[in-house]
Amino acid sequence: MGASCKDQKKALAICLQRSPCVLLDRNTPKECLTNPKLKIDLPELCVAHFRAFMECRAGIFDMRKRMVGNAPLSTGKYDEIYENLSSGNFDGHEEMRKLDVLNRNLSRQRQEAEKKLMEEGKLK
Repeated sequence: MGASCKDQKKALAICLQRSPCVLLDRNTPKECLTNPKLKIDLPELCVAHFRAFMECRAGIFDMRKRMVGNAPLSTGKYDEIYENLSSGNFDGHEEMRKLDVLNRNLSRQRQEAEKKLMEEGKLK
C-alpha cells in the first residue's frame, strides 16, 4: 500500500513549491518542513497537506487498516502540476496567487465551521 499516499505527497510538494519559503526565500522544500523557524511561516494549506500526508503514512502501519487498505490508489490528479513545478515550467507570481487563493478558501472554511460549532454550543 505504499503508493496510496502518492496524491497526498504530490499535493504537499506542490504546496511547498508554491510557498514563499521556496519561491521567494529560495529554501528547499525539505528545509521549509524541517527547520522550525521556517515552518512557522508556512501557509495553512501546506500545514494541512503535511498533516494529511503524515496521517496517511501512519495509516500504512495501522493494523486496523491492513485488510481494507490505507486509502484509494493514486488518482493522478496532481501529476501534471507536479511535473511542471518540478521541471521549472511555471510562473512564480501565478503560483503564489494560486496558493493565496487556496489558503484563503481554507481559512474561510475553518471560520465557517467554528461559527457553526459556536452556534450549536459545542465550542466556547
